[in-house]
Amino acid sequence: MLKNLTQHFGQDGLAPTDPSHRSLGLGGTTALWLGANVVVTTILTGMLLVPDLTFINAMLIVLIGSGLGILPLVLVGLMGQRTGLTTMVLARGSYGPLGAKLPSLVNLLTLLAWSWIQALLAGMSLNYAVEHLTGYSNLALFTILCETLVLLIALRGHLGIERVESWAAVGMLLLCGAVFYAMGQHFEFSALIDMAPQSRNEITPGIAFDIVIATAFSWIPLAADYNRNCRSQGVAAVGTWLGYVAATLLAMGLGATVSGFSVLSGQEQTYDPAVLLSGFGFGLPAAIVVFLSVMTTNVMCVYSASLSYLNISPKTAFWKPALAIGVLSILGSQIPGILDNFQSFLLIIGSVFIPAFAVLIADYFLIHRAHYDVDDLLSEDGGRYRYLAGINPAAFAAYALGAALAYYWGWVSPLSFGASLPVFLLTAASYSVLRRWVLVPKAQLA
Repeated sequence: MLKNLTQHFGQDGLAPTDPSHRSLGLGGTTALWLGANVVVTTILTGMLLVPDLTFINAMLIVLIGSGLGILPLVLVGLMGQRTGLTTMVLARGSYGPLGAKLPSLVNLLTLLAWSWIQALLAGMSLNYAVEHLTGYSNLALFTILCETLVLLIALRGHLGIERVESWAAVGMLLLCGAVFYAMGQHFEFSALIDMAPQSRNEITPGIAFDIVIATAFSWIPLAADYNRNCRSQGVAAVGTWLGYVAATLLAMGLGATVSGFSVLSGQEQTYDPAVLLSGFGFGLPAAIVVFLSVMTTNVMCVYSASLSYLNISPKTAFWKPALAIGVLSILGSQIPGILDNFQSFLLIIGSVFIPAFAVLIADYFLIHRAHYDVDDLLSEDGGRYRYLAGINPAAFAAYALGAALAYYWGWVSPLSFGASLPVFLLTAASYSVLRRWVLVPKAQLA
């Protein structure tokens, strides 16, 4: 019976996607990344920016930060499209087959944390909608129901996710438009634009830029997992950039607008935009936006976390880690106070992922000149990517330097213009030097 049931699950794995089976066109890719990032966590990020910054300054930082921050994600997505491999399998090329298990584990744990936060937020929005319509309220129950639905979709694999994302993206665009229209009927946008900055969350322009960059970088581990299914490199690059930047402007713009209007009207700021919008009678559509956005994004988190586990234990069937991670997401969403340190969580992600993927991108595009041998990457011993006992010391040395700089410039002595881009560039440069001339002999270069 179990065997018959699992036949309906996705059969996704680490093997390269066959070019004839790549189903994502430009519209689908754009919808995928738009649906992924019109999410309540991105809305919440926009809420952090205002009123510490003026609305115009906040949106300018969002535009520049997302436009630049998405470029590494685009590059990793191109690596996936070229090779047909997942992100963490590609990490074997730079970290070695054994070394790549560490970023896989870190990514798995990070995506679990994301899923906890998003499951709770989905539960909050669904609970609000049901309570609005019926008067019944049970946050724990609705959070569990939301994450159970996420698990069922994730078990269908990437084809199920692609179908859900396309429809959800259209629905979220329509609902977001309705929410903005409703706000325009109750408030003057000119008052929001003219509102003077007020210190609430200790957000400076440099911190805001770092948070926007960190939001983009938080998606990098998922890039190749999905873009390996794109029909062409052009589709992968253009669709990803358009979908992500448009979604970030829309979601963070919505968050900044709601936060600004709540301050102007004397309402208390909250983690739940639906509650804020209910102050002028539009909480239910906002709750539906939040619900749809979190569901689509959380499905992607559970799916990619499962692929990260497969890179640690390649012989496991896809449905087993997907089921386990889905159950852990349900349990984790019940942890009290998981939203309290959301801003710090974003900055930690930047510290962890920015140097890690600077190494991966530099290795592929600069050291190996945009070519990996797929058979060697998938072999048990790693082939030419075995390095020293399965670990590339240059990668870990450069990563350690980048992580130290990210911590120092992000927490100890923050840079006025943010640490993200300097850390990314310095990590990539240091890895290129170490890889070529210090820690790995030239004879091992592909």
